[in-house]
Amino acid sequence: MNYQGVIEVTELAELQKQQSLGDGQLVVLDCRYDLADTEAGQQAFEHAHIPGAQYASLHRDLSAPTERYGGRHPLPSAQQFSVFARSRGINEDTQVVLYDAQRFAFAARAWWLLRHFGHTNVAILNGGLGAWQASGMDLESGETQAPAPGNFAAKAQTGELLSYSDIYANLEKPPWKLVDARENKRFLGNEEPIDPIAGHIPGAINKPWQEVTDGDGKILPLSALQAHWQSIPADDAIVCYCGSGVTACVNLFSLHLIGREARLYAGSWSDWCAHILHPRNAPVKA
Repeated sequence: MNYQGVIEVTELAELQKQQSLGDGQLVVLDCRYDLADTEAGQQAFEHAHIPGAQYASLHRDLSAPTERYGGRHPLPSAQQFSVFARSRGINEDTQVVLYDAQRFAFAARAWWLLRHFGHTNVAILNGGLGAWQASGMDLESGETQAPAPGNFAAKAQTGELLSYSDIYANLEKPPWKLVDARENKRFLGNEEPIDPIAGHIPGAINKPWQEVTDGDGKILPLSALQAHWQSIPADDAIVCYCGSGVTACVNLFSLHLIGREARLYAGSWSDWCAHILHPRNAPVKA
């Protein structure tokens, strides 16, 4: 059975029984990360993780090096992502399961990237590592033995991304609803702990990414997700952004689960700020 979307603890445990980790049939990726301490996720992984899991770092594996434009976590190229995926033993038909401990914040980025590059056989563990531990499942420590290289060849899908130029050119009459996934205090410009400018892109509405999960870090039931997004008419196109194209993927994931596909402004607010501070050709509205 293939899992796409959410996978529960009991389902992952059953998959582990049925398939041997490391043979290209099942790959589990630990995506835990801390924006304030970029090595904390790796350290937490080495301390304890789901048996057989491998680590995926936001800045090393799920992002390209930063430049002036493109935001704090630019998307990797297809070639870069292929190298990463193959190093984790991912083949074209591998079942990939992702997890973190931050309410889908980083696992959803990996989910979006895998789908963007053509791998749809991917699911996120509902509730993350916390749910696994709460169910009494085993953990292991240390580094995981490197698997045999996979054969996955990343091919970027078209129509899923928007750039700064796309957003700017359509500010007056946008053909989409622009959704900011950051906390409300950042959206309103009352507080900005990361980026150099406070505020939001003109015309955007605020749907904080944390609101699609419950207190245990599990995704809301489909009926609750539908209610959460019903303020945006079903026929309206949606573009999601956040600070750097990471937590916006949680909103994208929740929309996908209810059958509503949306696009990503990957550079997000950090890229918008870069264009304000270093305009190329045109003034930037803030």
